[in-house]
Amino acid sequence: MKTTIVTAVVGDLVAQPDCDAIVNAANPQLLAGGGVCGAIHRAAGPELEAYAVRLGPIAVGEAVITPGFRLPNRWVIHAVGPRYFADPDPPGLLAMAVRNVLALCETHQVKRIALPAISTGIYGYPVEQAGPVLAGTARSMAPELRCVEEIRFVLTAAELVRFFA
Repeated sequence: MKTTIVTAVVGDLVAQPDCDAIVNAANPQLLAGGGVCGAIHRAAGPELEAYAVRLGPIAVGEAVITPGFRLPNRWVIHAVGPRYFADPDPPGLLAMAVRNVLALCETHQVKRIALPAISTGIYGYPVEQAGPVLAGTARSMAPELRCVEEIRFVLTAAELVRFFA
C-alpha cells in the first residue's frame, strides 16, 4: 500500500529537480508576476507565459497545468490563492486550491510535487494561518492519492517550517 508523505523544507522552489511538478502561486490572468510567480517564469523562460495566458483567466481556488519548459520539472501547476484581506473565506479558497493542485497531480501521474506557501506573499495571508490550511489539506487528501508519493512545501526560511508541521 502506497503512502503519500507531506514534507516541509527550506529551499528554492525552482531548484527541486526530483519533483515532477512545481506549483506557481499564480495570478488569475496567469501572467508572469513578482515573487514566486516571477521566479518560476524567469526559470521556465518566456514560453511559459505565452502558453499559460491562453488558459486564463482562472478563478481563485482553481488550478491549471502547463509544461515546465526550461525548468527541470515536467509540469508547472498554476494555482490562484485567495487575497487574504479581499476574498471571502480565505481558508476555504486556499484549501480548494490545494485540492485542485492535487487533483491535477493525479490526472497527470505526478509522483512528487513542490509547493510554495501559496497566498502568503503579496496576497497577504499570514503564514501562521496559511501553513496549517495548506499542510492540513494535503494531509487530509493523502490517503486518497494513488499517484502522488510526496507533497513537498518549499519554504524560504527555517522559522516557517513549524507552521507546516
